[in-house]
Amino acid sequence: MCQTLVHKVAQSKQLMAVADPDILVLFESWLEELEEEVAAYLQQHPSAASLDLAEHLGLSKSGADFLLAKIRRGDKPQEEQSC
Repeated sequence: MCQTLVHKVAQSKQLMAVADPDILVLFESWLEELEEEVAAYLQQHPSAASLDLAEHLGLSKSGADFLLAKIRRGDKPQEEQSC
């Protein structure tokens, strides 16, 4: 769990170096919403493939691949806990 938090902080620092902080906040919020939608979809369709997810959420296949991999490896914002 601590690794997840440390990883997210490192990612945020990397993104801040190339993105406007106001836009970064919006992007992170949007990504968290997508992750929640993916998690909910996977609860209903545990064996869903990336194409199923892409069609359901209106994403590209590569976007769905990214989100599926992120969720399945447990790299979810709601898992952040104190160390």
